[in-house]
Amino acid sequence: MPNSVYIHIPFCKSKCKYCAFTSFPVKNENEKIGYTYSLLKEISENYRAEAVNTLYFGGGTPSLMPIDLLSKIINKFNITSDTEVTLEINPDDSNEDYLKELKRIGVNRISIGSQTFNDEILKQIGRRHNSKQIIETINYAKKAGFKNISVDLIYGLPNQTTENLKEDLEKFLELEIQHISTYGLKIEDNSFWGKNRPDNIPDDDKQADFYELINYILEKNGFFRYEVSNFSKKGFESRHNLNYWNNEEYYGFGLSAHGYVDGVRYYNFSTMDKYMQNPSVHEFGNFLTNKEKLEEEIFLGFRKREGIDIKKIKERFDIDFETKYKKILTQYSDFLEKTQNGYTLNLKGVLISNVILAEFLE
Repeated sequence: MPNSVYIHIPFCKSKCKYCAFTSFPVKNENEKIGYTYSLLKEISENYRAEAVNTLYFGGGTPSLMPIDLLSKIINKFNITSDTEVTLEINPDDSNEDYLKELKRIGVNRISIGSQTFNDEILKQIGRRHNSKQIIETINYAKKAGFKNISVDLIYGLPNQTTENLKEDLEKFLELEIQHISTYGLKIEDNSFWGKNRPDNIPDDDKQADFYELINYILEKNGFFRYEVSNFSKKGFESRHNLNYWNNEEYYGFGLSAHGYVDGVRYYNFSTMDKYMQNPSVHEFGNFLTNKEKLEEEIFLGFRKREGIDIKKIKERFDIDFETKYKKILTQYSDFLEKTQNGYTLNLKGVLISNVILAEFLE
């Protein structure tokens, strides 16, 4: 039974050069209203009133949405006092009053699309904000009463140096936040950079060096890498994202949103016209076979620092993990660690995780 919800808000002021997500500039406020009512219709016809453990607004730029529309969406769900409600915001379109209103309507966790403190690189990648606005947004959020603040950091950006990255990490640590999501730059075909590749992108070896540096500095300063790309203070792991990595079901509502309900992975229409005409109809749905479920259990489980639980795999799929995958476990023993419940990738293993995980796909 799904108890996590993802809501996609596709509007942006402008498209970042690395972005391949479904997003586009909003034409007018009426477009937001129309989209919201299609979204509410989809929710009404698919959500089964389960108590919601996590609710996540992603995008796009959810912070472009007026408070009253966000409130209408949140009120469609069975929210409890323990529900984690996250909203992604950009530093250039938020202020103290807006953040106070977010807190009032039930948002209790914010994720800030900061990416870097280097103003020159921010301009180069197409971000609209500057480093000063990142600091202001974090301080506004604290004043508004947010005690669970996450920031995004991209590494491997054009012209980025080791010193740049160190400075970014030091500044984030000074701001006393609870969570940092780190992403190595990947050039997607349908992004601006996919068609206009920039110069001076750090190569794979340099990206690996950056990743090791991030691990060293953050874990030295009280953050724990609980998933390949995510670090948090104790107790501030993203419960919503852990739901994905624990291979649990979830609702996906909105344009191009993906979901996993009753054993079916699905995604919605990715063009606005089709979604607005049929918000309750999925563009694609696929009932997973047991083989696919097992592969996902392994693939997603190894993303977590705690790794995979072989007892859980035995219960779900009636296989002895160590017997079935003995050859792979032996071949990559230098990159794996035995845990109390199963196996996890060590730092060296994370760096070649795509190679290792491919071995588990039959």
